[in-house]
Amino acid sequence: MLLTPEKSIESQNIIGADIMMALDDVISSTSVDKARIREATDRTLRWIDRCIAAHSNPHRQNLFGIVQGHLDPDLREFSLGEMIRRNLPGYAIGGLSGGEAKGSFWKVVEQCTRPGTGLPADKPRYLMGVGYPLDIVVCVALGVDMFDCVYPCRTARFGTALVRTGQMRLTSREFATDYRPLEPGYDGPLKNYTRAMLHTIVTKEPVAASLITLHNLHFMLNLLTEMREAIKKDTFSEWVRRFLQDFFPTATPPPCPRCPPRWVRDALAACGIGLDDLFDWSETSEELPDMPKDHSGGGKEGKA
Repeated sequence: MLLTPEKSIESQNIIGADIMMALDDVISSTSVDKARIREATDRTLRWIDRCIAAHSNPHRQNLFGIVQGHLDPDLREFSLGEMIRRNLPGYAIGGLSGGEAKGSFWKVVEQCTRPGTGLPADKPRYLMGVGYPLDIVVCVALGVDMFDCVYPCRTARFGTALVRTGQMRLTSREFATDYRPLEPGYDGPLKNYTRAMLHTIVTKEPVAASLITLHNLHFMLNLLTEMREAIKKDTFSEWVRRFLQDFFPTATPPPCPRCPPRWVRDALAACGIGLDDLFDWSETSEELPDMPKDHSGGGKEGKA
């Protein structure tokens, strides 16, 4: 099948998509082939012009361009400038979430959202393929507006529920006699299901994947809603600090220090949110994973 920029736009015009994505040339973020990286960046820019020319409904369907440039700051700057010059309804940050180091990941996002030189703040900024709740919180702080990721649904198929302390792997035996809801005060779509009930069906009933998917989508929507409200109230920095304390409850002080991933501190420092007073970031501290395992523990409270 040959998919051209023109055919891609024609299909999206027919579908009637409110947001249409330009066809781009994206390569692995772990590639080290400089010639191929440059080729992909240049081709993406040639194709955006073909997409714009082929777009038959610009008055009611929004065509987003995709910024490429791999992990190269100079290529990203070039792609950013060219995309902004085309004055599109919205923009996407592409080429990330493909296995690159998080220290490189956040720097590209920051470059693409940097006030004055990054994507316009008055237009939607969409980060493609992201991601974990932690990634989304940090990238909202950096200035991203929109995300997409299969993670909440994919991890649900393996019996993992998203909670404010990370991820709850309901296949674990510790939940066999745990009759509590997924989280304290939980009022989501699975409020009538105990952890024990979900543990019982996750390895036996296909419907469990659908149930936990509903929960995970509800979790992500609530997370974004909370962030939106905090931004409106000008309390976002305080919200982020509380989120991290809840998300990493096992972060501990000396003599056995553990801390959130250090890339999180660096990324948030770049947008003025300090964390040095919350966690021990010394070299001896053990870094916790981006998606920590819930440590609320098993129990027998309540009724089956």
